[in-house]
Amino acid sequence: MQNILVIDDDKLMCLALAKILISAGYNVVQASDGEEGLKLYRSQDFDLVITDLIMPDKEGIQIIRELRKENSCIRIIAMSAGGRGGATDYLKWARLMGAKQCLSKPIKREDLLDAVQTVLALP
Repeated sequence: MQNILVIDDDKLMCLALAKILISAGYNVVQASDGEEGLKLYRSQDFDLVITDLIMPDKEGIQIIRELRKENSCIRIIAMSAGGRGGATDYLKWARLMGAKQCLSKPIKREDLLDAVQTVLALP
């Protein structure tokens, strides 16, 4: 089974994503903010990290930057509902920073699972 770390300050979103992923056969660990997510990443082996981009303590772009610094091959999916600059701008930055896929919230089950399967299939 593949291990996925989901980082999102919206607890309901985090839970919803986890339920979808668990029902598809993945092991899921949830983090409610960027700092917790980084600590969990450093303490366990993950095949994929899914992170929100707009969070209060540490934004997703910073998380992506730190993760890529530690592991240049890490697979990351970024997600955003928009916020201050609009989802498109944040997702564009996430791509430039190394996210393999980007999803706009709200996320459909099929879109999430397609993105996860695509990213996990990458070398």
